[in-house]
Amino acid sequence: MKILIIGSGGREHALAWKCAHDISVEHIFVCPGNAGTHLEDKISNVEINASDFGAIENFCISKEISLVIIGPEQPLVDGLTNYLQSKGIDTFGPSKEAAQLEGSKTFSKDFFVKYHIPTAEYKSFDGFDDALNYLDEINYPTVVKADGLAAGKGVIICENKNEAIEALQSIFKDNAFGSAGNKVVIEEFLEGEEASFIAVVSKDKIIPLVTSQDHKAVGDGDVGLNTGGMGAYSPAPVVTDEINRKILDEVMYPTMHGLIQENSPYLGFLYAGLMIKDNEIKVLEFNCRFGDPETQPILLRLKSSLVELCKAAINDNLDSYNIEWTEEHSCGVVIASKGYPENYESGKEVSIDQNKSENSKLFHAGTKFENNKIFTNGGRVFCATALGKDLKEAQQNAYNLLDKVHFEGAFYRTDIGYKGIK
Repeated sequence: MKILIIGSGGREHALAWKCAHDISVEHIFVCPGNAGTHLEDKISNVEINASDFGAIENFCISKEISLVIIGPEQPLVDGLTNYLQSKGIDTFGPSKEAAQLEGSKTFSKDFFVKYHIPTAEYKSFDGFDDALNYLDEINYPTVVKADGLAAGKGVIICENKNEAIEALQSIFKDNAFGSAGNKVVIEEFLEGEEASFIAVVSKDKIIPLVTSQDHKAVGDGDVGLNTGGMGAYSPAPVVTDEINRKILDEVMYPTMHGLIQENSPYLGFLYAGLMIKDNEIKVLEFNCRFGDPETQPILLRLKSSLVELCKAAINDNLDSYNIEWTEEHSCGVVIASKGYPENYESGKEVSIDQNKSENSKLFHAGTKFENNKIFTNGGRVFCATALGKDLKEAQQNAYNLLDKVHFEGAFYRTDIGYKGIK
């Protein structure tokens, strides 16, 4: 079996790495991939633009690809799944219509209300003046969100009206998030503890993955600008058995059935970003793909075949699939480029002390391979990920691995996993 994975980040390296463990897999291609996928056994990078659907189709035919897994959100929102499935190519990922859960925050918030899914109070605006006037009607802090895809950075927490005005000016006037900021959602600020709930969904069937929690803020103690994620760990103690059941009953099942009613049945990874307080849950957002950096620690714990799991979903056989996990904990720490999540430099040469370990894995994200050397090529560059008998040991193992990576301007949070340990 040959597999094609679309994407270039840490999530895609982890997906390819896990698929390569499957003895039924002959080879994996990653489009466009990174230095990590280039250096793995059984894995090759492919220089095709993810927006060139025809070129991807032709590649799948020429290489006899049995399965396509789409990692990032943009190709999903653009309709790559629809296109490949229409050509008879097995593709794991939601349709363009279902991916609007992530592609438009206005769509998702309206969907939550329609199907009685708990979420924050909100209002949407497509112009600066109306949004500005609304700022006199709300309490603070508040949250201003760019409506479209903004690589995890389009959410601005505003402590007061002046900060909210600055956020609106940044989005509408300064075009900080491009077309993603053609609309904004202004919503109630929720207090509590965030958690990630990720599942594999096929129409009305679901297999929840192990629980996880990521760290969005750039700085220790969860301070500073929001990022795509500075690290994650699994399991997340905040998601108790009771909370797990509430998430399924109040969020996941209503979403799955709502999408069926909208004639957009879901197939793929479905990720609910949640706020939990006093045993109550509210949905912050949906992502229509595996989270990054949650993918890395979650897949390190997966004992079952990822390939068979994806195939079971495509074939509508999830209800007969038995998924297995290690009891060990996992922790992943992101190593980023100086300046991230704002302006940062790329092209820094990377040195990595050799490390072969059964309980840890260095996943590449923003890297490229040129002239037999590794260079930085993004804001989030690596995710040092490790297992341990408990979270404290997994955290220590991850930081030990992180110490083996060196490049100019590298930085990371020193407290990933602290909530779980606390």
